[in-house]
Amino acid sequence: MSSLLEQATQEMTAAIHAWFDERLQRTDLEDAVNRTTLQMGIFSDLLLDYKPGRTTADDFHLTDTDEFAPRTPSRLDEAVVRNSIAPQLIAMVQAKLETLADTPLIDYHFRFRGKFRTAQGTLHLNLLDHVNEGKRLTLLERIHNYVTQKLERGNRPTKKLETFFLTRHLLDPHLFPQPDIAWTIAQFERIEQLNKSRPQALAEHRSDIIQAVSAWAEKQFLPQFYDVQQSAYGGTEYTLKQDAAPDAQALQPIDLLLYGAVMILRHEPSYAKPKGLKFLESARELGSERAVRMLKEGSGSFPDADIHLKNALLECRANDVFATISISIAREEQDAYAQALVFITHLLQNGFPKSYQIKFKSKVKQYLPLKGLARSDTHRFFANALAHAALQPQLEAYARAAIEQFEFYADTEGEKNCMPGTYATFGLGLLDARYFPLVQHYMANIDAEHQCVQDQFTAAFAEKHGVTTDSIAVLAACLRACTDNAKVRIQAELEEVEKLELFCQQLLGLEGYLIEHMLYPVWGKLEKLAALARKAQGRRKELLLALLAAASQADA
Repeated sequence: MSSLLEQATQEMTAAIHAWFDERLQRTDLEDAVNRTTLQMGIFSDLLLDYKPGRTTADDFHLTDTDEFAPRTPSRLDEAVVRNSIAPQLIAMVQAKLETLADTPLIDYHFRFRGKFRTAQGTLHLNLLDHVNEGKRLTLLERIHNYVTQKLERGNRPTKKLETFFLTRHLLDPHLFPQPDIAWTIAQFERIEQLNKSRPQALAEHRSDIIQAVSAWAEKQFLPQFYDVQQSAYGGTEYTLKQDAAPDAQALQPIDLLLYGAVMILRHEPSYAKPKGLKFLESARELGSERAVRMLKEGSGSFPDADIHLKNALLECRANDVFATISISIAREEQDAYAQALVFITHLLQNGFPKSYQIKFKSKVKQYLPLKGLARSDTHRFFANALAHAALQPQLEAYARAAIEQFEFYADTEGEKNCMPGTYATFGLGLLDARYFPLVQHYMANIDAEHQCVQDQFTAAFAEKHGVTTDSIAVLAACLRACTDNAKVRIQAELEEVEKLELFCQQLLGLEGYLIEHMLYPVWGKLEKLAALARKAQGRRKELLLALLAAASQADA
């Protein structure tokens, strides 16, 4: 055992030395921490992963997988790791920190953790939790100065890097052991307000806020009351502790949990929504009356007039927590649908979740003449509205407010999955050339990895409008957004040289892989197009060969 102990100790100390030595070779340490006053150091974690013969040290998260499934007698005893090796490793890292803690290399708070394969199984140890009090106090002063100067008194957009650090600092228990939740939320809202003029930047700031609040909820707040376990599918399962009896003081931060839930539900993609709902359900389970109201009536983020409308024609009610809009048509008149469209569009323009669904009550049941679309209430509402020609401008306004990449109607899934704005755009695009620009805008935002209903629309669009100077740019946009399962029957039209010229003008100049992708719904594999080119003559032959040459660049 002594030789095994010595060998294991050497492996671990060598890995730790290598970790420090590698990072000390960096020449950008000063530059990195000088990017913002809110960063005191670069590294805050050292993770030792002991596997006999393959020990590593890193600053990334350790996984729980164990490639060394067979447990052999040559493994270290757990008691030896705890009582003999761990103290040596702690002393070694402490010695390193004595010389490096005040440098830009080490953050104000530094943790040293270990994962060890032992004869009794995998052992996880928190070996060292070091707080540099001088750096901590300096950072606190900088945080308060930043909040005062940049947020409370400032009127200019802030930097994403500053938000990244600030959001995490405000929820760090070493910096704010008893945070003022209302004040903290106010800072997050001020960041949003200062950056609202730049939509892309605003989305990035919100993402940092959501990540910080989610990490706080999952690692600090909820584990106080729930047993947390990773499911077999990679999700997180929360089971309320049997002895959990939170008092009023313990539940004071629950408003932050609710704030995080609303931020996720309003601004994150649809796949993230279950986490927001879980936060809300947890708050309700812990006794929050506000959570009960939010689950029933919504987050409270919208005025009552925006989420409820009732008159002789219809009743509309919206709940942003569940992303539902209930519409009940009392009288089947054009103005009923006009009012409903105004209601929906106004909500979407003011932050209502784009991945929503309509719960619809009406005596009329119409659907778009397209295969592959979900026969849902949402679909039926827009099909009914499209029957009123005077509402077409309103439907376009709705569609432009609704279209958002990576968002999907909440009542569609699988092959029927579709982006908000789909039904209005498809209906308008088939009805009138005035809405061709809307179709192009829609196609430019499609997430083709998670949606294929555009295939059927493209086929219908080609059949309805054909290949013309007006339609060709739209048709090209549709082909670009199609999946490889699309079948677009325009070969007969492209027998005409003039129409083939129009088609080539849209494709030539694009990247080869994209040209091949756009040709496939029309001709299938390039071999078939090559066979047609060999039989063609004159200008038609030249154009087909040009398409083939451009598409072949995909394999170059």
